[in-house]
Amino acid sequence: MVHSQRLILLIVGATGQEALRLFVLGLLLLLSLSAIAYYGYAIYAANKFFADSSVCDQAFHPPISILRPICGIDSKTYENLASFCQQDYPEYQIIFGVQDPQDPSMEVVRQIIKDFSNLDIQVTASLHTLGTNHKVSNLAHAATKARYDILLLADSDVRVESDYLSRVIQPLSDPAVGVVTCLYRSIAQGWVTTLEALSTPTDFLPGVLVSTALEGIKFAMGQTIVIRRSVLEEIGGFAAIADYLADDFQLGFLPTQAGYKVVLSDYLIDHVMPQSAIAESFHRQTRWLVGIRASRPWGYAGLIFTHGTMSSLLFLLATGGSALGWIVVSATWIMRLIMAWFVGIRCLGDPVAQKLFWLVPLRDGMSFVLWGYSFIGNTVKWRDRQFRLTRGGKLVALTPDLPKQVKTIAG
Repeated sequence: MVHSQRLILLIVGATGQEALRLFVLGLLLLLSLSAIAYYGYAIYAANKFFADSSVCDQAFHPPISILRPICGIDSKTYENLASFCQQDYPEYQIIFGVQDPQDPSMEVVRQIIKDFSNLDIQVTASLHTLGTNHKVSNLAHAATKARYDILLLADSDVRVESDYLSRVIQPLSDPAVGVVTCLYRSIAQGWVTTLEALSTPTDFLPGVLVSTALEGIKFAMGQTIVIRRSVLEEIGGFAAIADYLADDFQLGFLPTQAGYKVVLSDYLIDHVMPQSAIAESFHRQTRWLVGIRASRPWGYAGLIFTHGTMSSLLFLLATGGSALGWIVVSATWIMRLIMAWFVGIRCLGDPVAQKLFWLVPLRDGMSFVLWGYSFIGNTVKWRDRQFRLTRGGKLVALTPDLPKQVKTIAG
């Protein structure tokens, strides 16, 4: 009797293990096939987006106030800032917002004012903060000097061509549009930053295009945000987002909640990324990923269906290198590389994708690890300070601000 019971338990245990094994195999196969479908749809979405490029109406050129928050400098800061001073546009002003009056970027700003004395360029410097996100405080102070009803926000690490303003403003000819944002290409310096930037044109921006094709874009990206002053005031002004890590996301999301449309411009911006150490790059990527997770928790969790490089590789290992495993890996990786080439190189013309296209599988593995790591805890590091991120995406400072005289360049 005892031997019979043991035999039954062994059979049940073996059956349970086999059921678990089949479940894992089925799940990995499903994830791989889902990724293949996603890659195919990303190609379709990119082709549709760039085929429907907008026509520039030369008669529509309302005056614009450009707000540029700055903190610290690098070797490309002057070129980035100067590109906004060389616009083929009839009427615009530029306002630089800095927190610390002694910030090293002030020297570059003074040179910009001297070199482009024909433009309306102003500077605001204030130690007063609205919340834990000091960049938003800089924007709020800069906005007090804005003379026009259309505001354009752009990070200090982006560079544009002379037709930039005339093109990104076009969607606002529709009164229903409250916000315009842009895709971008990466210009990276150093191998660490270059490998980090590879995921933008081959992973992140394809996801943006897919989201836009499926449901329309409901967020904005900090490289460029054009917003009506009336829309900004309706959502509560900069004070409403002063404690959020993903302030750019909120400047797109909140207007959609108020009934306005967000439009993704077909203008491509150059995002200039300075050389970074490995630790700095790691903190920047995890901060960015945790911010996305907090802003769009379900969508972020759903990214598991897009990590086909890793799910297919795990399926191959789980099947013991079977013929089916090799077929799944081959199909998934080929489709992945086709999508990366089509979106990153053919559509975006991204220089990093052109240079390191062959490293996409390696970058996918790194992205998968970082994606998984981002679910561990809610603490992020930003400008040498530690923050805790709330469920809604707000920053809670865990360390005091540094003395102003030692604040320099930060990521």
